[in-house]
Amino acid sequence: MDPPADSPPTWVFLTNHAHVLLCIARDPDTRTRDIADRVGITERAAQRIVSDLIAEGYLTRTKIGRRNRYGINRRGHLRHPVFKDLEIGPLLDVLHTRGVGSRRGGRAAA
Repeated sequence: MDPPADSPPTWVFLTNHAHVLLCIARDPDTRTRDIADRVGITERAAQRIVSDLIAEGYLTRTKIGRRNRYGINRRGHLRHPVFKDLEIGPLLDVLHTRGVGSRRGGRAAA
């Protein structure tokens, strides 16, 4: 029996870390509050994930006044042992749909 069409999925293909990275790819000036809303997690969880991505070298953060601008290291490698030789840049290219979930539909700087 199929679940009702309006029920949330019980699993997803990508992790919250990937969802956060995609939000930043779509809008490098986004706030963690906005990331949290888009991904469906708490603001604190979004902050922790952004910190994880910065610590592992996937993201850089630059302060511009009171706001942050994020840059993505497109040469960062996927973490799973099966895919460790693959860079995240091409994955972002495939998953990045212009204008979906974005205020500007722009691309993150390399």
